[in-house]
Amino acid sequence: MTTLPPPPTAARPAVRPRVVGRTGLYAVLLANAAVVAVFFAQAGFASNALVVLGRLAGLYAALLMAFQLLLVARLPWFDRRIGMDRLTSWHRWNGFAVLWLLLAHAVFLVFGYAASSSLDPVDQLVDLAGTVEGVLRAIVALAIVVVTGALSARAARRRLAYETWHFVHLYTYVAVVLAFTHQVAAGTTFTSSPVATAYWYALWGGALACVATGRLVLPLWRNARHRLRVTAVVPENDDVVSVHVTGRDLDRLPARAGQFFLWRFLTRDRWWQANPFSLSAAPDGRTLRLTVKAAGDGSAALRHLKPGTRVFAEGPYGAFTALHRTRPDAVLIAGGVGVTPVRALLEELDGHAVVIHRVATERDAVLHGELRDLALARGAGLHLVTGPPVPDRLAPGELARLVPDIAERDVYLCGPPPMMNAVLRSLRELGVPRSQIHFERFSLAG
Repeated sequence: MTTLPPPPTAARPAVRPRVVGRTGLYAVLLANAAVVAVFFAQAGFASNALVVLGRLAGLYAALLMAFQLLLVARLPWFDRRIGMDRLTSWHRWNGFAVLWLLLAHAVFLVFGYAASSSLDPVDQLVDLAGTVEGVLRAIVALAIVVVTGALSARAARRRLAYETWHFVHLYTYVAVVLAFTHQVAAGTTFTSSPVATAYWYALWGGALACVATGRLVLPLWRNARHRLRVTAVVPENDDVVSVHVTGRDLDRLPARAGQFFLWRFLTRDRWWQANPFSLSAAPDGRTLRLTVKAAGDGSAALRHLKPGTRVFAEGPYGAFTALHRTRPDAVLIAGGVGVTPVRALLEELDGHAVVIHRVATERDAVLHGELRDLALARGAGLHLVTGPPVPDRLAPGELARLVPDIAERDVYLCGPPPMMNAVLRSLRELGVPRSQIHFERFSLAG
């Protein structure tokens, strides 16, 4: 066995990358909120308070819709610093904020105008839809947002296949276009001054450009440049397989250990499916490797891929990397096939590391031989924890026994959701600061 030298120790930034990314997003949002308030005041106030509130709610709904696009644009700078998990969570709650603001916009305006006329609210709404340009488009946009919001509620989301939910979610782009055209046609603040008009065009144009860049242009450019293909398919056990991928100029692909791609294998029956799989080995500039457990028809079919199959990969994504290190030493905790990004991280991390792999039986310990060799080469500790879920073998007492100084280390965690939730509770009880805990749930991919 060849002993691998540890990577050079990287200087850690004075300000954590996640704080930089989060502060950048907050600054963008707050600065635009202030600009919107100024333009709203310059446009003048209506005599009816409900109309004033309705217009203000509509403006901030428009701002948050543009911000919603930024959150899902998958821009590399934000993704590496914040992570897809947190961006997805913020996207979800921001979406509900948009929904409530749009409802407030509609209700306040209808009741406000009805109070100034002889019409009841229903007739007032019908009159506005028929006489004011853009209102009917706004009603359709609101209906789309309401349906999407209802299907995004946890109770409904659990009952939908990801593909179905994602297809319905795409209609929100139609809602964005309809809302913008409504704003152009009926928005008094939009037309209050040439500066205000230019601002709103720049805001919407910039948001759409971010989505086009992150979701379309960058993936197409990278795949055209790297021309990825399958080189080998290696069974690890009866239900786990490793897929080796190569391409051109992979040393220029900005992938790091711990990250994942959305993989499309361009065969007749799989080209339309994109699945999130982590790299199971640190990128070496020549090949990429993913290791997958057969959890469904899509992942099970990977065993039958042929060498030479073209691959379309979106990414790399994720903040589960050494970029977020805060301490010299680390603990890497993996459950089942969640060991794949942990095994890759072990190649890249400097300092002393302890790896804990939780599985039901030794047979389930995928890549354990590689982990053992890497641990020996890097002077890392390795614990294979086996047994049924009960009793909890990663309870606070057990973790403290395996790693007595765990509160002084960074903790990287990846595994099935129940196991991750249990370990997170144990880490809180052991007093591990939140800033030292790093994990991702791949929530954007369902």
